Amino acid sequence: MAASFSFWLRGFGALFALLAAGLALSGCAGVSETIAPAFADPAKYELYDCKQLETERKDLAKRTADLQRLMEKAETGAGGAVVSELAYRNDYIAVRGQVQLAEDAWRRNRCRETPPEAPPPPASPAASAKSASKSGKAAR
Repeated sequence: MAASFSFWLRGFGALFALLAAGLALSGCAGVSETIAPAFADPAKYELYDCKQLETERKDLAKRTADLQRLMEKAETGAGGAVVSELAYRNDYIAVRGQVQLAEDAWRRNRCRETPPEAPPPPASPAASAKSASKSGKAAR
């Protein structure tokens, strides 16, 4: 009887430890979004103009997406949540802080997105045929 009680107590202790670890990790996830700017230099974007901010915002968005992909990939493996937290969470928090500061500077400078450049119109088939026939006559 004493052996079964001790087995039950060990099982309960292990379950309690897992629940405590889960609560601790979930608390960390919520904190990361609120303290992200603490991991970035608040004066970094003070002297950036709109063109520099636009480039920086695109780079930061790409880096954020890359880190999210890496974290999701790490979570698929055994012990992935722990690996994801240890390997990528600090970088992710720092980049999120930079994103927030860059967005603040973007709004403060009243910047606007640069419209994408329109591709040049395709050459008409008649014009390309004329240029090809002229170059052929000149070669003779």
